[in-house]
Amino acid sequence: MSGPNPNPPQNALRLHRDLDRIWGRPEGLRGWIMTVNHSDLGLRFMIAAFVFFAIAGCLAMLIRAQLATPDGAFLDTAHYNQIFTMHGSLMMFLFAIPMLEGLGMYLLPKMLGSRDLAFPRLSALGWWCYLFGGLIILAALVAGVAPDGGWFMYTPLSSKTYSPGINADVWLLGVTFVEISALAAAIEITVTILRMRAPGMKLTQMPLFAWYMLGTAAMMLVGFPPLILASVLLEIERAFGWPFFDVTRGGDPLLWQHLFWLFGHPEVYIIFLPAAGAISTILPVMCRTQIMGYSAIVAAVLGLVFLSFGLWVHHMFTTGIPHMALAFFSAASALVAVPTAVQIFAWTGTMWKGRPQMHLPMLHLMGFFSTFVMGGLTGVMLAIVPFNWQAHDTAFVTAHLHYVLIGGFVFPMMAAAVYWMPLFSGRQAIRGLGTMAFWLILIGFHGTFFIMHLTGLLGMPRRIDVYPDNLEWLWPNLVSSFFSFIMAAGFALFVLDLLLQMLFGPKARRDPWQAGTLEWGMATPAPAYNIASQPLPGQSAVQIARGEGLLPGAPRKRRETLVVDAISGAPRHVAVLPGNSALPIVTAAAIGVFVLLMLAGLYGLAAAALMAVAATTWSWQRFMGSTHDEGPLNVAPGLSLPVNHAVPDGLARTGLTCLLIANAALYACFLFAVGFLSVIAPSWPAPASSIATLPAGVLTGILCLTLAGTCGLARLPQAQGAKHSLFLMLTALVVIAALVPLLDDPTRHARDALRAAGLGYVALHCVIGLLLALVCMVQRLDGRIGEGRESAWPVWRIWQDYTLATTLILVLLVTLQEALQ
Repeated sequence: MSGPNPNPPQNALRLHRDLDRIWGRPEGLRGWIMTVNHSDLGLRFMIAAFVFFAIAGCLAMLIRAQLATPDGAFLDTAHYNQIFTMHGSLMMFLFAIPMLEGLGMYLLPKMLGSRDLAFPRLSALGWWCYLFGGLIILAALVAGVAPDGGWFMYTPLSSKTYSPGINADVWLLGVTFVEISALAAAIEITVTILRMRAPGMKLTQMPLFAWYMLGTAAMMLVGFPPLILASVLLEIERAFGWPFFDVTRGGDPLLWQHLFWLFGHPEVYIIFLPAAGAISTILPVMCRTQIMGYSAIVAAVLGLVFLSFGLWVHHMFTTGIPHMALAFFSAASALVAVPTAVQIFAWTGTMWKGRPQMHLPMLHLMGFFSTFVMGGLTGVMLAIVPFNWQAHDTAFVTAHLHYVLIGGFVFPMMAAAVYWMPLFSGRQAIRGLGTMAFWLILIGFHGTFFIMHLTGLLGMPRRIDVYPDNLEWLWPNLVSSFFSFIMAAGFALFVLDLLLQMLFGPKARRDPWQAGTLEWGMATPAPAYNIASQPLPGQSAVQIARGEGLLPGAPRKRRETLVVDAISGAPRHVAVLPGNSALPIVTAAAIGVFVLLMLAGLYGLAAAALMAVAATTWSWQRFMGSTHDEGPLNVAPGLSLPVNHAVPDGLARTGLTCLLIANAALYACFLFAVGFLSVIAPSWPAPASSIATLPAGVLTGILCLTLAGTCGLARLPQAQGAKHSLFLMLTALVVIAALVPLLDDPTRHARDALRAAGLGYVALHCVIGLLLALVCMVQRLDGRIGEGRESAWPVWRIWQDYTLATTLILVLLVTLQEALQ
């Protein structure tokens, strides 16, 4: 494995042609719908994110036009509320996150020496969920029923009492729909980085961009579930009257703030980290040197990932939390500046030891430094409690947010777009236009938001549409509005520059920036399969293209790529990836129908739509595994590896582990909600429960024993207990159905709603466990599980262990709650 293949394929042209036929997509609309290739999907994410960014920017111009004069005759209050809510929601959920998803999906396999992401159909499902969810939200804006409670949807303003229409439901259901895409991308990115690197690439040898994306994906797995839980609970309250946030029935609006900001503050670093990864990749190339402080930067990334989850309360300093908590979260908010400063100093040192060349990507990086550092300084100011009390909910906070997000994300993303455009399009930039766009954006941005700091210090609150009694705000607002249109012109010119480059730019040579990194070692634009063979350490791009690495070509006429050990990078087995499929778009459409039926209030039909989602998901298993014995595959002279469905530690198991991390984060937030309401909510203790203790205790014991029995059967080899486990899972669902009538009315009090929600959580996992058991039984019958063929059996085993553990925790919690009542 230390050297090139001594017998490379004789016909390299035929090798590339075969690979293109296997990994490419069909022509026309059918291919566009069915493709699961990471390059196609990554580009789609980025292009769609740019479109949503343009729409959100137009809404921002409407806001600035409204605020340019004190009377604000441009918009009425109702439309203004919808516009500023949609501006924030589009920027946060439909631009920033999808943009980083698209960049990671496109670049990571190329940087890591792989041919695709770990789960191509999951990537396609994420794309269609993102597209359909975004279209639903935009359709609501066109129809005049867009969300209007601010992009953070605070309760009770967003409750049914104060928002009786479907405006809030559009946000809750639409954003949750879009977040399916975010979680899918997080799983894809994590598994790809850990298991699909080039053979021999240790974890400590990865490109820094991969480290940044790994930290981002980990934060998404833990950071998005709190918002998903909050959205689900509020939608259940609005639809069915379960009082999770209603203070008169045991709920508390502050619970929404805690859950939202458990997502909302890590979200800032989720957005920043991929941009910082682009900086760490582009900057040394522009400076003609190596990055300074690789290990320190990795440590800073891990520190940011850890610290970002301890800051959420600094958005709630004015809610009356105890002084000890104020001190703790203030100190944590200031401490998070340390790992950020480490990266800034490493980048500054890289520029100092190198010779910066002021190409257009470097100009955008200079825009980042001049903007983000100012945003970081105002962030430290807001971390100090007395100052926060004065500036909270003013235009100062709005200015700080834009300095951090535009400075920390948009400028690096523009640098990334210019830097990797030859890889995307195969064409070089046209000189001049991009530089003009940069200066218009930089001048317009600082003219808009630097002045906004002063407007906030003058006392102007956020989210107001008129200010006739405060004429001292007129000139700052007028100046900000003037410069905002200069900034908008700069962004329009930037997009025009990219379009002209794609259409009329000169053909780009390979590695036009002389970066020497792996993604530039392939043709431009990159082919669907990325590389003809997977690289060994020290191999040149020519050797890889001739097929002298591992797993050359496509001799078995299917999509194959290597899976490696997560730490050492040693090859473990060969993954056979699925080809183009219509299943992702069908599944996303079924989920979209469910969302639309929920918005229409047709809850019975929505339940039927969930059955359709289950049916389409069931169809995915038909393409899992193999019905015949398949020995080790020859991937290079002297090296043979097993196929993924023949090993217990395949990609599916790693992917399920990531999914369960997100699931456990959601469950932990649910337990937090139970504890928070039990201790903090004013309408506690709850009314006396009318649950019949003995029947409920007996049924609960049977449920736990049944799930324990399935966990025992899961230890049998080769799905021998599949039939019995299927029977036990059906028994568990019958027991849950018998428990439902014993519960108190969930609309009576938050305690009863939480118990019903907890039982629903267990029931959902039992239904999924039943489907997985059925999959295992079917796969055993048709030969996909057997001697040397694991397929779905290890996945079901892990799922059952998790279901039993969460059920036992819920039972113990309810028992403790009853004892303390």
